[in-house]
Amino acid sequence: MLTFEQKQAIIESFPQLTRKEISMKRLNYHFDGSQYEKKIVVEKLHPNGNGYVYVGDLLRYKAEDRGGLVNIRDFSEQELREIIEDALTFLSEIDEVVPEVKIEQSWRNRNDDQLLLVNDDSFWNIYHGFNLEESFGTRDDAENYLYAEGFKPSKK
Repeated sequence: MLTFEQKQAIIESFPQLTRKEISMKRLNYHFDGSQYEKKIVVEKLHPNGNGYVYVGDLLRYKAEDRGGLVNIRDFSEQELREIIEDALTFLSEIDEVVPEVKIEQSWRNRNDDQLLLVNDDSFWNIYHGFNLEESFGTRDDAENYLYAEGFKPSKK
């Protein structure tokens, strides 16, 4: 485990970060170039070696239930450098607006009745013509309903 001083030296090797002293001899490191409201990259670095790095929702890291923070207490020098680099990249990039994609799939039953499965925002809606038949939170739930009602995906 790296000491407080070693972690501090590694963190301060990133010129983008600005050190701010907080209570109980702890340190925060701010990234003024952040494209988001979040500016603190390293939080509560404590003389006992404990501290946190903000990674947001990066899938590479298992953030605690503390708002996208990862505990760096037992990190090696390489791990600490990598997580800080990833955090800086994450906070530097602005997400591009992705055009809305609606997934539409036709389902038919034995009587050749047709229902449409459509993804509307965060819901999976089933339409009979222009009328909303049912709405579900997941695609699996919507498909299970359709199968239970005797519908199958239409062949293209």
